[in-house]
Amino acid sequence: MIKQTLNQKLLQKLSPQQIQLMKLLQIPTIELEQRIKQEIEENPALEEGKEEAPDSDLEYEDKSEVSEAEQEFDISDYLDDDMPSYKSQSNNYSADDEEKAVPFSQGKTFHELLDEQLGLRRLSETEMAIAKMLIGNIDENGYLRRESDALVDDLAFSQNIHVNEEDIERIIEVIQEFEPAGVGARDLRECLLLQIERKDTGDISVYTAKKILEDFFEEFTKKHYSKIQKKFEIDDEDLKDAIEEIIKLNPKPGNSMKESSRDFQAIIPDFILNENEGELELSLNSRNAPELKVSRGYEQMLRAYAESKSKNKAEKDAILFVKQKIDSAKWFIDAIKQRQQTLLFTMNAIMEYQKDYFLTGDETKLKPMILKDIAEIVGLDISTISRVANSKYVQTNYGIMPLKYFFSESLSTDSGEEVSTREVKKILQEAIDGEHKKKPLTDEKLAALLKEKGYNIARRTVAKYREQLGIPVARLRKEI
Repeated sequence: MIKQTLNQKLLQKLSPQQIQLMKLLQIPTIELEQRIKQEIEENPALEEGKEEAPDSDLEYEDKSEVSEAEQEFDISDYLDDDMPSYKSQSNNYSADDEEKAVPFSQGKTFHELLDEQLGLRRLSETEMAIAKMLIGNIDENGYLRRESDALVDDLAFSQNIHVNEEDIERIIEVIQEFEPAGVGARDLRECLLLQIERKDTGDISVYTAKKILEDFFEEFTKKHYSKIQKKFEIDDEDLKDAIEEIIKLNPKPGNSMKESSRDFQAIIPDFILNENEGELELSLNSRNAPELKVSRGYEQMLRAYAESKSKNKAEKDAILFVKQKIDSAKWFIDAIKQRQQTLLFTMNAIMEYQKDYFLTGDETKLKPMILKDIAEIVGLDISTISRVANSKYVQTNYGIMPLKYFFSESLSTDSGEEVSTREVKKILQEAIDGEHKKKPLTDEKLAALLKEKGYNIARRTVAKYREQLGIPVARLRKEI
């Protein structure tokens, strides 16, 4: 049996303004500029520029004669005669104030260059259609990852062109003759072979390198050099020369050209941190503090409405639209202001927490720090701190670094002192950089080395830190 009941629930819901602020917090400076441009395009009541002085000689009608429609809102709330200037502008400046634009280089993309080379080939209409489809399927690294049978099906379904796998393979061979060398390969082995085949095969080192790639590629990737030497009957010096030829090859030919199809985004620091006579000075990048204001034209519309004696339905609808746009503009300006304050509070807390590092630049001075530590200092939620730290950068005397760089877990030494895992990783990096490459240090030896220094860490933990540093296992670090 279906029954209707009435229940009371206490729920906490985020307002549109809070949602807007959270979204603004997590975007970096360069995206903020685009977000502001988008808001200005969508909301004509929002403008860039300094706030103008309000008109003091305008008077408004007697509020006792306000109609029912006008009582839904107070017009004076939308006119900025008494609005403090800090509500719509910012005076936060930094050393980079004069920088007004970010230069972006323009050029032909990787795929456009392949299309240009295709135009120089004499191909039939069908062959040209196959070639264009193949180029469209080459990824940014220069590889053709799809199987020939799948490409045959694509042509049949999308362009009603019926070919066989041999036709596809023939055109692939044409594309593999294009620049850069190695483009159109299906895997790494084929890519390297395409490149080395263009070299002088009269050179014994090049010839040996080619034979290694053809017959012993798996052994080469696993650095089983003894098997290769035994097969070719060569000494260490000859093998080393052949390996050097292979190392010169480019595993990602698509990225070898300046005009790569990959998009690169300029890094703009969100904060500027300078050290001056032992004192740290923090400022917000001026790009984070744009000058925004509510359109005077929209305010004048409200003034005209307030002074109007006859108010028809069309005028009331128009003024409600104006009210909505001004509301939205004010919310956005306040959200930008709150973003600035939250960013500064959070970065200031990080700066004080890691003061020793910012004064010296020594990684071993970095203290263990997690999101909760900063959240407790500034009195904000951990999720808010996470949004602030996401994709944000600070310019220091030691380079531009992401905020996430300063967060790390802690571990205890034999003496009971808490240290940052970043300190352990730095010791690992230095140990591996200084190892004998013919006999690289295994994870067990690295763990023993750390133990000697007072860091009692298990081998599996050492392996985890090594992988986080992007360092391969000892066998793959071995050199001849």
